Amino acid sequence: MSKKTSFVALAAVALLVAVGAGAWWLGMQQGMGHTSPAPQPVAATTASDDPSLWTIPQGEAATRRHIRESLKAGDVDPVTGRRILNYHDPMVPGKNFEAPAKSPFMDMMLVPRYAGSDAADASSVTVSPRIQQNLGLRTAPVVEGSLVSEVTAVGNVAWNERERVELSSRAMGFVEKLHVKATLDRVAAGAPLAELYVPDWVAAQEEYLALARLSGDGTDALQDAARQRMRQAGMTPAHIQRVVASGAVQARFTLTAPIAGIVSELMVREGATAMPGMTLMRLQGTRTVWAEGAVPESQAALLQPGARVRTTSPGAPGQTFEGQVQALLPEVDAVTRTIRARVELANPQGRLVPGMLVSMRLDRPKAATTLLVPSDAVIHTGRRSVVMVAEDGGRFRPVEVTAGLEVGGQTEISAGLQMGQRVVLSGQFLIDSEASLRGLEARLNQEPVPPSTQQRYTTDAVIDALSGDTVTLTHPPIPALKWPQMQMDFKLPPRSQQPRDLEAGDRLQIEFEMQDGDVPRITSLQRVAPEPRQ
Repeated sequence: MSKKTSFVALAAVALLVAVGAGAWWLGMQQGMGHTSPAPQPVAATTASDDPSLWTIPQGEAATRRHIRESLKAGDVDPVTGRRILNYHDPMVPGKNFEAPAKSPFMDMMLVPRYAGSDAADASSVTVSPRIQQNLGLRTAPVVEGSLVSEVTAVGNVAWNERERVELSSRAMGFVEKLHVKATLDRVAAGAPLAELYVPDWVAAQEEYLALARLSGDGTDALQDAARQRMRQAGMTPAHIQRVVASGAVQARFTLTAPIAGIVSELMVREGATAMPGMTLMRLQGTRTVWAEGAVPESQAALLQPGARVRTTSPGAPGQTFEGQVQALLPEVDAVTRTIRARVELANPQGRLVPGMLVSMRLDRPKAATTLLVPSDAVIHTGRRSVVMVAEDGGRFRPVEVTAGLEVGGQTEISAGLQMGQRVVLSGQFLIDSEASLRGLEARLNQEPVPPSTQQRYTTDAVIDALSGDTVTLTHPPIPALKWPQMQMDFKLPPRSQQPRDLEAGDRLQIEFEMQDGDVPRITSLQRVAPEPRQ
């Protein structure tokens, strides 16, 4: 091989190595560019920024600044120009703190929450229009009106006990003839029922007639006395009048029906002996009947005696019976949780009889005008009823309401809302969950609590014992309270405001206030370095 050929081969190899090295270097640079992008500078926080859009490092930086500047919940941050609501750990939602500090849950600082932010407020939750559209949020206005409702019930027909008549014997006698032979026979008013022979009445009539034939002074008084004895024997005024008018003994007495109806009970037969006070038969009027319907106890309060009732029955197809609620019986069925409503129904043709099944529609008295919302908007938690009120700017605020009657998809609201407000119909459970996580539930419908104006006292103390949220301290004399040096219990502040790892023997400087009926409450405390040994 010539020298020229060897040189060309070596040059080609060198060229290939150079190209490969360049390709490898370029690939590494591109890979590093994809995996490790250059960090973007963090935008400076200004008063025009929305703190709710801060990153966690920005929030932690703000908390550290609050500690340096001695800011806490309720103060106005001079950098953002907004009032500080509280501090929270983003990793543990639902726990709020009043002072800036390190998170008790994570190795990080707490993050402040401000009032008036676009996405954070003391009593509302903000949902962006895009999220609203994705959730399908729908709202409806709070309107004014009254619910027109009726209560339905199923019941059975029973006789109206107020139209029951009992016929009894007025004296000892004998039943010579019965005009009714069996129970449930229908009778008309004034129809003859039975014929009785009463011996005692015959003697009284003969005495009267004998005196009636006498004339002269004093006979009128004797006749009146004889007439009185016939009444005492048990004769009816009509029977006595027939004796007086005819002038003859009326040996047999015809018992007639005082009302139209049926013979519900028949206690005697022909030839039987009737003793004084003995019940002969009972008549039941059919002009009206009772229908007792089972009404759920939750709806019974809607009914009042006198409410109009329309009733139908399979036993009388095509016919409607009118009536009214006579009474709500004071008894609740423990199994079905219902109350019986006694309804009096007109029964002119006698079509309704006991045991017949009826369907009743009981009109509710017209309700007063009140606020109405769709029933889907009300969240019943078991302890309270809540609706989500939609406000301007995509804000939603939980409001506790007093819910009333629910009819036809509408619910009465007696307190909590105003005319014209809009409530959320769908997606309100997601908003309510977010509100609960942010601690809005604790502030639901509560008025702002003014800061405490109670006098506070400062003293040094030494921990003797710790027990839950109570600490036993020994403190020097407190001249402002005229207290000598003594050992006593104090209520500790929230754990987030306590130094870490408190134990017996620690020296503290505390600020406290008095409480009615309880031990003094420490409002702030800090650990003091131990005194140097002599």
